[in-house]
Parts: sequence; C-alpha cells; structure tokens
Amino acid sequence: MLSQIRIKNFALIDQLELSFGPGLNVLTGETGAGKSIILDAIDIALGGKVNNRLIRQGAQQSSIEATFFSNVGVEGWLAQQEIEALDDSSIICSRELSVVDESVRSRCRINGVLVNRQIMNQLRDHLVEITAQGQTVQLMDSTIQRQLLDAYGGKTLLTKRKAVSKAYEIFSEAQKRLEKRRQSEQERLQKLDSLEFQLQELQAGELIDAEELAQLEKEQERLAHVVELQQLSYQAYQLLYQNDGEASAAADLLGQAESQLQTMANYDESATNPLLEMVQSALTQVVEVGNQLNHYSSRLETDPGRLADIEERIVLLKRLCRKYGPSLSEVIAYQEKLRAELSDLTDSEQSLEKLESDCQAAQDKLDKVALELTNLRQNAATKLEKQLIQQLKPLAMEKVVFVCQITPCPANAMGSDRVVFYFSPNPGEKIQPLSSTASGGEMSRFLLALKSCFTDSEKPSDTLIFDEIDVGVSGKVAQAIADKLHQLGQQDQVLCVTHQPLVAAMADQHFRVEKQIIEESAGAMQNQTNGHLAFPEIRTVVRVKALDNKLSRQQELAQLTGGHSADEAIAFAQSLLEKAEAQRLGKD
Repeated sequence: MLSQIRIKNFALIDQLELSFGPGLNVLTGETGAGKSIILDAIDIALGGKVNNRLIRQGAQQSSIEATFFSNVGVEGWLAQQEIEALDDSSIICSRELSVVDESVRSRCRINGVLVNRQIMNQLRDHLVEITAQGQTVQLMDSTIQRQLLDAYGGKTLLTKRKAVSKAYEIFSEAQKRLEKRRQSEQERLQKLDSLEFQLQELQAGELIDAEELAQLEKEQERLAHVVELQQLSYQAYQLLYQNDGEASAAADLLGQAESQLQTMANYDESATNPLLEMVQSALTQVVEVGNQLNHYSSRLETDPGRLADIEERIVLLKRLCRKYGPSLSEVIAYQEKLRAELSDLTDSEQSLEKLESDCQAAQDKLDKVALELTNLRQNAATKLEKQLIQQLKPLAMEKVVFVCQITPCPANAMGSDRVVFYFSPNPGEKIQPLSSTASGGEMSRFLLALKSCFTDSEKPSDTLIFDEIDVGVSGKVAQAIADKLHQLGQQDQVLCVTHQPLVAAMADQHFRVEKQIIEESAGAMQNQTNGHLAFPEIRTVVRVKALDNKLSRQQELAQLTGGHSADEAIAFAQSLLEKAEAQRLGKD
C-alpha cells in the first residue's frame, strides 16, 4: 500500500508531500489542474519512462520518493535481490532526474540501494497496478488479452506457461542443431575427404613409438661408423690386454707390478698389502674390459641394406614431423585426434538420426505441455466469462455477452493458443472482437469489471490506480462505477482521479488538486548582467489539499456538480455524502 509520496521540481509541482490511506483515495479538481501529474509521479518513481519536460522549468534536478508498506511477496523479492528491508516494514522507491546536455538522466533507488530500471520495474509489479483509459488501446491486442487470461488463471496456469516456455526453448535448440547439421553436410563430406587423406598418410607411416626417430638416428650413427669402431676397439684391446708390438700391454704391466708388490709384501706386509689389492683389482678390470672389447669388435659388421632402410625411415618420419609435428609424439597425438574426428564424421548418419529423434522428442514434449496449457486456459476462460458478466451487470450492462475465444496457432514460448475477447454490449447484436465493438464508456466499465475479476481471484497488487476511468459515463453508470471502486477499496488500496461527484462521494480519503499562481521571488532585485531591474517571476504550481471535513467535501462535490457553490449544488453534494456514508455502513 502506498503510504506517502514526496515530489520536488516535477512538471508543475515545486514541492509536495502527500499521505494516502487504505480504501478509496480520490483526487478531484478542475480539468487541467494537475491531478494526473501526481499519478505520473508515482509511475516515474517506479521506473516509468522520463523526458526533459518532466523536470520543472528552470530547475536542473527533480526527485520523487514513494513509500509503501511492504508485504510478504515484496519481502521475498527484496531478499532475492539482496536488498536490505527497513525496520518499519516499509519500502522506499526513489527516482532522481537531472538535466545533462539537454538530455535527462535518472537514478533509481530501492531502500537507498542504487538499481537499474529493469529491477525497479520488477518491483513495480509487486506494488501497484495503474489503469488508465489509454489502456483500452492495449486491451485491443490479442497478445495482451492472452496475458490477461493467463494472469487470471493464476499460479497453476502461469507455472504451466513457464514449462511451455522451457519446452519451446529446448525444442528451438534441438531444431537449430538439426538444421545446422543438415546444412553442414557438404562441409562434412569435404572435411571427411581431408581427414581420410591425412589419416591414410599417417597410418602408412606405422607410427607407434614416439622415441623411434631418436633411436633410429642413433643406430644410423653407429652403422655409418662400423669400420672406424672396429679399428678403435682393436687398438684399445691391444693397449689393454694383448699388444703384438714392442710395447707392453696394460695387463702385462699390471702383472709385473703385482709380482713386485708380492715380493715387497714378504718384508712389509702391512704397508704393501693394500697397494697389492688395488693393483690386483685394476688388473682384473683391465682383463674384463679387454675381453668385452674383443667381444664387441667381433659383433661389429657392416650392413649397407640396414643403413639404407634406416635413412629412408628417418626421411619419412622427419617429413611427417614437418607436416603434422613438430615432434614425433605430437604427430602420433594428431593421428589419434584425426581418428576420433573421422569416427564422429563417419558416424554421421547415426548422429543425424539422433538429432532428428531428439528434435521429435522435444516437439512431442512441447505439444504435450502446450495442450495442458490450452486446457488450463479453456477452464480459466470459462470461469472468466461467467465472472466478468456478473461484474458487468451492476455497471448498467445487464444483457452483455462476453466470450473468451481460444483458437490454435503455431507453438511458441507462450503456447499454441490465440486468445481473442468477443463482446456484445447490447441485446440482439452479434458478438464481435472487443477491438471493433466497445465504445469509450463501455471500455471503461469493461476495464473496471476486469480489474474486479482479478482482485477477486488472485490479487495482482496492494495498490490499484485508476486515471479517469469514469470518463464518458454519467447517471446510473457513474454510480455503478463508484460502487465498484468502493468495493475494490475494501480489499485493496485504490487511488482514483475522477470528475464524477458520485465517485468522489464514495471516497475514504478525498484530495482536491488545483493550480495556483505564485511569485517565485519577493521584491525587485538588481540584475547583475545588464543593470536593469528584475521583477518577481510569476509561476504556476500545483497544490493539493486533503479534504478532511464534511464542509470542505460538500463544497468540492458542489464544484464538481454545478461548477459553483450554489445552494442547490451544496444540497446535492450533501445528499451524495449522506448516501455514500449510508452505503459504506451497509444502511442502504
């Protein structure tokens, strides 16, 4: 419920603070007095569109602050947005407007926390619902009619619509994947040829060991120097073990040294024995090395055929490395990658079948939940038809016919239904779409009755705002609208701009809006730029007064009735108030 609004430098309002109460709150005044400006301010505070005409002429900044009493839904929403609730269970929505380079910039805040307009608009849906005669244009749209029917259907229907939206999203994605797969068939075949050629080339190389190239290069080096290795090994053998020349071999020399040390041990065993052991160990190792060199040399054979094979293999491996490498291990990894890609592409028929199967399954799921949504809409439509007719009867439309027609349409995120409201306000007339049937006054009553249906089923908000919804009606119809607004006020807070004295009489809180001419500055002052005298600036401002006593309300109703405060108008206003009071107390 809206408890208070503070407005500064907005349109014709210089500064204004208003407190509203529960029930029916009515704003009255002459045509053009500025009543709708207050409702515009509420709209702007909750994220409405702005322009530079909204800032008071001569001002650079404007601000609006609307304070609401919170509710369970709002508190849950605040928690989701991680916005801290206030201690007094209120919620403050503020909007600051400023002129920058001939354009308007704005900042929105919720409980002091800076938010964007999208977040503020989400909160707006939890707090107020604004209904104006301009909405009749929107109501002509079948898409809006479908949204209204869905909202009337309540949580179960809206939950099912979310399921349809999700199913449609899944179906759309499956359809895109299938379409992409079909369109890429030519590209797939081209890529398949390329992969097969590359893989055939790599498979011909019989690549297994990532170390093969290094090992072959070592073997190539050995085979290319077999003769040299034979010569060197023989020379080393002679030097160590058996020398055919004049010089003694190392083994012979160590044997002689061993003999000398054994003789020395006869005279100084403790000193020479360690030396003798080392010479004996050296002699053993030299003999072992000589034997192994002899064995190594005997195994060395020239093999020109093997060398040629190795060199050819090395050329092949290096070429593959340059093309797919750079290292042999990377070439082998690339080969495995090609095999995997080729497997996916050669399995295309199965993949295509799976995509088609997935798409069909998504289509079936969408059709299923869309049909369930259609059934819920049909049930809601039947209920809405009956209830709306009942709400219209007290509004001087006793013989009205209303049909909410649901026809199939291609499935989308909102289901597979087209919803059109058909309407006949007069007996004997053929029902036609609402857009081509209802007059302005009939549309006003239709909107009011529709709001009553929503309030009776699932409350859309705590505050309902009606901007001159009673334009174009009079007499019994005006009284019926007044009764309906009063009835709505028993369940929700209602704010209403009206010119109808019958409506204003039913108000729980009554405010008079008027324009006043004021002097912006007092006394003449010296102009600093040209030296001429500047006189006080005359400005028009909007003022609002709460009519909190019977006399002031009588005078306002008299003004609405006759345009003056003549005795007849006062007497009529008094009778309206007495009748309204009796109706509120259930006496009439």
